[in-house]
Amino acid sequence: MTLPNIIKSFERVPAEIVARAARFQPAILSDVGGRRGALHGRIRALRPTMKVAGPAFTVEVRPGDNLMIHAALALAQPGDVLVVDGKGDQTSALMGTIMMHAARQRGLAGVVIDGAVRDSLELDEMQFPVFSVGTNPNGPTKEVGGRIGHPISVGGVTVNPGDYICGDADGLVVVEREKIEALLDAAAKKEEAEAKRIAQIREGNTTAPWLLASLVTAGVLRQGEAL
Repeated sequence: MTLPNIIKSFERVPAEIVARAARFQPAILSDVGGRRGALHGRIRALRPTMKVAGPAFTVEVRPGDNLMIHAALALAQPGDVLVVDGKGDQTSALMGTIMMHAARQRGLAGVVIDGAVRDSLELDEMQFPVFSVGTNPNGPTKEVGGRIGHPISVGGVTVNPGDYICGDADGLVVVEREKIEALLDAAAKKEEAEAKRIAQIREGNTTAPWLLASLVTAGVLRQGEAL
């Protein structure tokens, strides 16, 4: 059976899980998730203070055309993160102030675009989370079909509708909807371990406890040698 171009209903990460996961930096979730799921660094927060977390509402467009993004804005639910596969195109903006106002009014948590945006100063004043590959003053066309609610590729990573996506000044990380809850305990332990290590460093213990063993394993030092 052929799937429709627009899939309106799909399972999302529950709001309670989003709230629990949102306390962790993307870097923490990447580490405990096997150091995977991070989008290419070309997709960055429009301003370093911007943060986003929520279930992905996926959109695929043709480069330079935002017809399907308008359709997505009419369908996305409060708390969703609009995630757009814009093919990395930077020759024209896919969204600007007007559409971002609509996204915020709809209650979306933020927007992630593998493409460009415009009206960056106004978007900064809005303090609405926007992640993109950059800016361009050219406007888009609104003529070409695409898909909504399908798996997409954004920043070299597969994003399924309903997956958990989060971002900060470091970039963005996607975790499969089925896996995010299972990572939360490990994330809490990782966060605690990092805080403990920073405290040790502040007390003067700056050498990583695993370093010598790793240097031996790598063949740089012989067993029993020290730096």
